[in-house]
Amino acid sequence: MITPENLVRHELIGLQAMIRLSSNPQLSGISGRIIDESRNTLILETSEGREVTIVKDQCEISFRLPSGESVRVDGRLLVARPEDRIKKKLPKW
Repeated sequence: MITPENLVRHELIGLQAMIRLSSNPQLSGISGRIIDESRNTLILETSEGREVTIVKDQCEISFRLPSGESVRVDGRLLVARPEDRIKKKLPKW
């Protein structure tokens, strides 16, 4: 089960996400469902069907959990391959 405490060590594909802050001003405010993830990027599918590639370490992302909770995460905590991120020791955030 995904909780705010274990989100950064969990599978992100399928979650709703919104870019809160970004070093690229064109990305701020974009929201959609995560459809793919690599070491450094997330790919969001917007409600219009457009696919947008987001660089993780340049953004602050707000995730909507299945329980309805919203959690803000600094993208730098997410930089790792998905399969390696679940093994990584992370600081309290």
